[in-house]
Amino acid sequence: MADYIIRATAAGGQIRAFAAVTRDLVETARARHNTSPVATAALGRLLTAGAMMGSMMKNEDDLLTLKIEGDGPIGGLTVTADAKGDVKGYVNNPLVILPCNDKGKLDVSTALGIGVLSVIQDVGLKEPYVGQTILVSGEIAEDLTYYYATSEQTPSSVALGVLMNKDNTVRQAGGFIIQMMPGAGEEIIAALEQRLGEISSVTSLLDEGMTPEAILEKLFEGMEPEITDRMETRFFCNCDKARVEKALVSIGKKELQSMIDDGKPIEINCHFCNTSYEFSVEELQGLLERAAR
Repeated sequence: MADYIIRATAAGGQIRAFAAVTRDLVETARARHNTSPVATAALGRLLTAGAMMGSMMKNEDDLLTLKIEGDGPIGGLTVTADAKGDVKGYVNNPLVILPCNDKGKLDVSTALGIGVLSVIQDVGLKEPYVGQTILVSGEIAEDLTYYYATSEQTPSSVALGVLMNKDNTVRQAGGFIIQMMPGAGEEIIAALEQRLGEISSVTSLLDEGMTPEAILEKLFEGMEPEITDRMETRFFCNCDKARVEKALVSIGKKELQSMIDDGKPIEINCHFCNTSYEFSVEELQGLLERAAR
């Protein structure tokens, strides 16, 4: 099953929701970055959130960036997503190893430590919109729930999960974001809170074979849920050698000449997808000629 995101409403428009299955894209990220299990869990949760939050944006060229900077051993995470379901990201320290927490789960909170969550929305204005909150738990879902409440004044419930196989590949990944619309009734809110409290984890539901549609139907039983949109999502980086060439030309003639004088090929690595691009001395000479025009 290809990864996808669904958008839904319930209770006559009093609730809007997004749910996603993201196993393949999280496994792609794990393989690209060779992440440890706890780094896979952290990055996978943020990638899943980014994919769903990106799908909320209105215009095709809008970009969303989620950044977490903490004092834990993982250092930080960066994820970028667009409105078409494409998402990419990386971990500052992908190899960090930690024991499980007291619940026997991957200890993402300790890996991130104390820090800040930044949500950067570039919607074509002169300056992007930047919202920041502290990490309230370091588990990412709770931190995004807090972000929505404080920065966007939108009561929300965010659930994110990554379940690993014993060989450290990704077994399940996904999540949901549920938001109450202005004027939502107290009875609807109370009923939804009770349903949310009955769910052990989103990955346990996915591992039982439930789809995003089935998860929302379970949460919104009796609230007339309606699926309004479905889109595929994937780990995708738009880097290529031509883009890297443009970046090298932009650094200027002096820096390019210095690289040429070293007499050795250089290698440029993309943080987001871990792809490396090699440039020979002859290629650098050609870029220098372009920069001089």
